[in-house]
Amino acid sequence: MSIGAVQHVKLFQSLARSLVENGVDTIFGLMGDANLYMVDSFVRDQEGRFIASANEAGATLMALGYASVSGKVGVATVTHGPALTNTITALVEGVKGSIPMVLLCGDTPVLQKDNLQNVAQRDLIIASGAGFEQVRAPETATEDMASAFRRAWHERRPVVLNMPSEFQWIEVEHRSVRLRRPETRAFIPTGPDLDDAIGILAAAKRPVVLAGRGAADPASRDALVRLATRIDAPLATTLKAKGLFAGEEFDLGVFGTLSPSATVDIITASDCVIAFGASLNKFTTSNGAFLRGKRVIQCNLEPGDIGRYHEPDVGLVGDPASTAAAIVGWLDEADIPASQFRDGSMAAQIRRSAPVQDAASESRAGDTVDFRHALRRLNEALPADRILVTDGGRFLSEAWKILDVGDPQSFVTTVNFGSIGLGLAEAIGAGVAAGGRPVVLITGDGGFMLGGLVEFNTAVRHGIDLIVVVCNDSGYGAEYIQFQNKNMDPSLSLLDWPDFGPVATSLGGTGFTVRNTADLETALAAIHNRNRPVLLDLKLDPDAVPPPAYY
Repeated sequence: MSIGAVQHVKLFQSLARSLVENGVDTIFGLMGDANLYMVDSFVRDQEGRFIASANEAGATLMALGYASVSGKVGVATVTHGPALTNTITALVEGVKGSIPMVLLCGDTPVLQKDNLQNVAQRDLIIASGAGFEQVRAPETATEDMASAFRRAWHERRPVVLNMPSEFQWIEVEHRSVRLRRPETRAFIPTGPDLDDAIGILAAAKRPVVLAGRGAADPASRDALVRLATRIDAPLATTLKAKGLFAGEEFDLGVFGTLSPSATVDIITASDCVIAFGASLNKFTTSNGAFLRGKRVIQCNLEPGDIGRYHEPDVGLVGDPASTAAAIVGWLDEADIPASQFRDGSMAAQIRRSAPVQDAASESRAGDTVDFRHALRRLNEALPADRILVTDGGRFLSEAWKILDVGDPQSFVTTVNFGSIGLGLAEAIGAGVAAGGRPVVLITGDGGFMLGGLVEFNTAVRHGIDLIVVVCNDSGYGAEYIQFQNKNMDPSLSLLDWPDFGPVATSLGGTGFTVRNTADLETALAAIHNRNRPVLLDLKLDPDAVPPPAYY
């Protein structure tokens, strides 16, 4: 951090200016008596952008979505008490997703111990797993804010800056304190572990190169493609790195419980997996089955990530791109031949595994649409440059399998905490960061009613290019499945929702109710001429939605 010139201003003005000095041009939030003056100064004095949410959870989620797509620290602000408690689920989502964001929250005056909104905010924040930073005094406020940004970036989690409301109108000497991100230098492992990794690859006859979110940057992509070419290995990704190798001939897609049958066959036949930036959790490894009997090399920049879920034969602590390049160099130096694992027959096998369009069934119960057919038509017809955001629900497995993304930065999952209802707000934040690209949200009817309904109009008010697809099986699908599995009456899990198409239109968007293929084609045609947020209410037969496989 560096400290600059001094100027006398009110504290709320100093905080607003400090936001801009730390690179913030957009904040999400809901105003109250502890933050409204800061927000006003940010907009009027600093020409910042304020996205006003319908509730505090939505504001926090918008900041998470913004951070996921932009690569920056997301920023949200709320007032105190119930405003802060409303953000807790979103904070946990950010913690579990390792998403850097700063939440600026007010706090009730210390002297007002009987204030109705008084609550132990620090305890709540710490319990969520988020970081806590206190504005210690008016004179230290800009230092404290810069510290919150520093921690959010380096700790890769939300950090809450707690701002006592009685400080707002105190005059202070503004001190410019800016976060300075240190230059990140590539770290390449050396020594026996690297030698062992090269030895394993030299002996491998059927290797696979696997990339996780920690290797989802362009430099790592290029380096891993070169390594895979050098050793004749197919490429695969974890779910969160979906789309990293899009367009590569030997891209197996997602490695794990979402893998198509052809990919499963190739992975099963392999004898070695070299993973970069992947945690190798139970979803990626299909509960360990996909790594059984194989030599495993795991490369991560963070030492604590190696062996967290699966003990590799060799663990390499290093930058994925630089480490992959170094391995190629040593293989060339030793004149190690390629494995010859990938060939024309493998390429044909991968092509055959791609989802194919099928004829829609018109025999669904109660005027409902064929789910897989609808997803495949959506994949073809939705804008190719889309950002895809997925909410939680039993529809997820098929959506993740069928809907394509161009790169991992264009893919946002909102189930790090296993919650439904977080998707629409995160989609708004993604849309703000998208630079004009359209955002597609896949959500369920339960998730839309829980969190999407209250924020759909926020997307309308702020002109977000948003396409919402509601997979509507008229209830809570996971509970429906559990009742059925026990041979019990599932009727308690079914709910008589309103038609979401007219609801979306009444909220200022454009809504469509889709009960058959003709309705679907009408809605898809209208999407191309959209000038406001669009919602498609896909009516589904609850007995015809495939059970989830999740990751």
